[in-house]
Amino acid sequence: MYLPSFNLQGKTALVTGAGRGIGQAIAIGLAEAGANVALVSRTQSGLEETASLIREHTVAEAYVIPADVTERASVEGAIEEVIAKAGTLDILVNNAGMNIRTPALDVTDEEWDTIVQTNLKSAFLTSQIVGKVMKTQGGGRIINISSVGGHTALRTGVVYGATKAAMIHMTKVLALEWGKYGIQVNSVGPWYIRTPLTEKLLSDKDYLEEIEGRTPLGRIGQLQEVVGPVVFLSSDASSYMTGQTLLVDGGFSIYGF
Repeated sequence: MYLPSFNLQGKTALVTGAGRGIGQAIAIGLAEAGANVALVSRTQSGLEETASLIREHTVAEAYVIPADVTERASVEGAIEEVIAKAGTLDILVNNAGMNIRTPALDVTDEEWDTIVQTNLKSAFLTSQIVGKVMKTQGGGRIINISSVGGHTALRTGVVYGATKAAMIHMTKVLALEWGKYGIQVNSVGPWYIRTPLTEKLLSDKDYLEEIEGRTPLGRIGQLQEVVGPVVFLSSDASSYMTGQTLLVDGGFSIYGF
């Protein structure tokens, strides 16, 4: 009687950076919850792999749409393609991101520009363009994949941390501006999640032990532990939430690093 629905049947979601890691897992999870999913990134081969997994394990539609989410024209083209194929766009997950772990004294202008464009500009551009569609539709959900590094200072990755902190604040401002249109904007902030991209760092036994030692749950997160919060924020179960960041960090942010 009181349990709200987590079912996304009849919804269309767009996931950026959907060709690998967290983005791929989120796309598959949304499809498992019933949503048709538009898969966006620059690398078509990764998107094809994600689409194949969606078609193998679910009955959802998977739309492969290669695009550069740092370029307005490319994003606009991708959104137009989604609307043409699906007729609607109900959920946006801004997952595209990167990190370069250069010490602050050595960060180059090129590194700064690359990280800011990939992590922050892309999320704003896509949110702005999709926001116009959602306003016309009468509502929608936007979920930004930020990071615990935007909430708590980490020892390296100053530019990455700055972009993720900005993303958390952007989430609040967009939620404030767009709530009147029925658009809910939230974010999810993971700590270390075991993916192909983090495997090299986590293969360092001493580093892994330090990370686990500073995480109250004593372990690295798994992909499905990010997927669950995203599905929650995409569904009716979160119908009275906006402007919030859910930290999926095993309790790490209690301590800092």
